[in-house]
Amino acid sequence: MKSRMRIVLDGASLTPEQVEAVATRQARVELSARSIPRINRSRRVIDRLVRSGATVYGVNTGFGHLASVRIDDQKLSQLQLNLIRSHAAGVGANASPEVVRALLLLRANVLARGHSGVRLEVVRHLLSMLKHDLLPVVPEQGSVGASGDLAPLAHVALAAIGEGDVFLRGLRVKASTALKRCRITPLVLAPKEGLALVNGTQFAGALAALALRRAERLALTADVVCALSIDALKGTSRAFDARIHAARPHPGQRDSAANLRHLLDGSGILESHADCGKVQDGYSLRCAPQVHGATRDALSQLRRVLQIELNSSTDNPMVFAEDDETVSGGNFHAAPLAAALDYATLSVTTLAAISERRTDRLVNPLVSGLPAFLARDPGLESGLMMAQVTAAALVSECKTLSHPGSVDTIPTSANQEDHVSMAPWCARKLTQVLANAERVVAVELLAALRGIEFHRPLKSSPVLERVLSLTRRKVPLPRGEFVPSGAIEELARLLRSGSLLKSVADAGIAVD
Repeated sequence: MKSRMRIVLDGASLTPEQVEAVATRQARVELSARSIPRINRSRRVIDRLVRSGATVYGVNTGFGHLASVRIDDQKLSQLQLNLIRSHAAGVGANASPEVVRALLLLRANVLARGHSGVRLEVVRHLLSMLKHDLLPVVPEQGSVGASGDLAPLAHVALAAIGEGDVFLRGLRVKASTALKRCRITPLVLAPKEGLALVNGTQFAGALAALALRRAERLALTADVVCALSIDALKGTSRAFDARIHAARPHPGQRDSAANLRHLLDGSGILESHADCGKVQDGYSLRCAPQVHGATRDALSQLRRVLQIELNSSTDNPMVFAEDDETVSGGNFHAAPLAAALDYATLSVTTLAAISERRTDRLVNPLVSGLPAFLARDPGLESGLMMAQVTAAALVSECKTLSHPGSVDTIPTSANQEDHVSMAPWCARKLTQVLANAERVVAVELLAALRGIEFHRPLKSSPVLERVLSLTRRKVPLPRGEFVPSGAIEELARLLRSGSLLKSVADAGIAVD
């Protein structure tokens, strides 16, 4: 059995790839030895402040609008417990196991930075839950992204103290029961620890990290499917000439054009019409590098923001052990993440939109040069007529979901929190758009597969023939009329898995 990747959590070097590996159970996690002194030093600051009687927000005061209320020392533990219970107000569908694993990982990583003032056992407790795959039930709705993702993180903390429900080996059970089965002692919160567990951007960050990896794969896969469509439509590769893209050197555009050149190199179909006199193709073919490239560049921006966010302290107040003090601020506000997520969402929508336009060209006999709707007996058969309609419907959903969430602030907490980020909603929208976009590209793949069959015995390029072979093997399609629904879903799963990318790994395309 292949051993799992080992990730050492130090609060400074976590990557989206590592988050995905943990979320999909392909990696195990341990705490860096270098983090332990930092955690302990920050805790000593909190202990000293409690002993001194100083007033510190969230340690011996109420929260939000109630920050002016001083809490008696004998009630400080109850204060933290009450915070967790009252803030576990999430509703709606439960976050997936992958998202919850990522959430546990990200919160542990923040605490490992040593700005939170928690005891070492709190960090170890979260990592123990992750190790045993003891996953809190975390409703997706209820966070506005400031003061951090309070509701989702409160549901995590609720499970850590032995309350609420969790999923253990796929079964929903009481947290207290699951902790006992895993021989984990429920956490008893010390001053500030409840606040430290819920104050941060990690729910949005978990969603964003997983969405980023999924979107990056889709952007690469879209190049592969586009190349198949170009061959099916007997398009030209002239528009992908390296000189064109060197003259406008956006990185994503340049890379996408290079991919399309490599993918189409050696295509017998392409060579068969080299002297047909056709000068240029429609925009959805000719401008694919420009559009696909813009998506890549937007995802690069999300990656840059996320790389910082994953390894940032997002608590309030923050503990600076070297100065022996706490400072209140607003690092829990997820505006940087929200803006980058919105940008990524609209760019993925654009990727879906141009894919649907290529599908339309494939099924439209007025421009395709192929049988109407790619039916073998048009009229008796409708072919992929409705598959294209499905793609159009999904693209329209994506357009609506691309309305920016980051500008839609709404005041909360008696106007104390009078500007919020809505980053969790931005991340959830991106996830929904990705699911739609994967299906849209799957419809294009279905149409391209059928289109190329009409050109036999001509062959596409060697690398695209491998893609065709893999696809036929994984998703066999009948020659006549068939129900496209299941095929679309199967092809979308194939795209999401990354299998198509692995099949072209030796064609000069970066597959991961």
